[in-house]
Amino acid sequence: MKEADSIQEDSLRWFFLRDLKRPNAKEHAFQMLSRNGFEVFTPMKIETRNVGGKRVRLVLPYINDMLFVHSQKNVLDEIIAKTPTLQYRYVTGRKYCEPLTIRDEDMEKFIAAVKSSDKPRYYLPQEITSGMRGRWIRIIDGPMAGYEGQLLSVKGSRKKRLIVEIPGCIAVAVEITSDCIEVVNE
Repeated sequence: MKEADSIQEDSLRWFFLRDLKRPNAKEHAFQMLSRNGFEVFTPMKIETRNVGGKRVRLVLPYINDMLFVHSQKNVLDEIIAKTPTLQYRYVTGRKYCEPLTIRDEDMEKFIAAVKSSDKPRYYLPQEITSGMRGRWIRIIDGPMAGYEGQLLSVKGSRKKRLIVEIPGCIAVAVEITSDCIEVVNE
């Protein structure tokens, strides 16, 4: 039993973390972790603000306290112990103090979808209703070839968007073209 636990400690996984720093902090946890050599992903948005009387475009985290880190648990434990504003996210109903991890396939699919889109639209899981979920499709061409998922169905929208989710955490809707999809029989 202890061998299995040590293998889990040494394996690379995506951990879902919280950054408790204020939104206007000089350095956020995702910046500090990436500076220290960790593979970090946080959903970003572009926002225009007035800074010193001039309008400036800023790239900011979509949700201030949300970040994903690809690391070994024992290595990440040391960083979290030294950083009081950095915490694991936990799930109720699991073992006590078992951090929330994301499957590598789900995370890679999500990151690729975000990078393939100029204007990704993020949604929290509770924001996507059953009425917003359209037909099941498969992407047959382009950078997202092979992806399967549901179309986002929003009244008045002329653009087709594919919903890509990290189950229970966040979803993104990315724009796709009609000529690179096929409808999957349900």
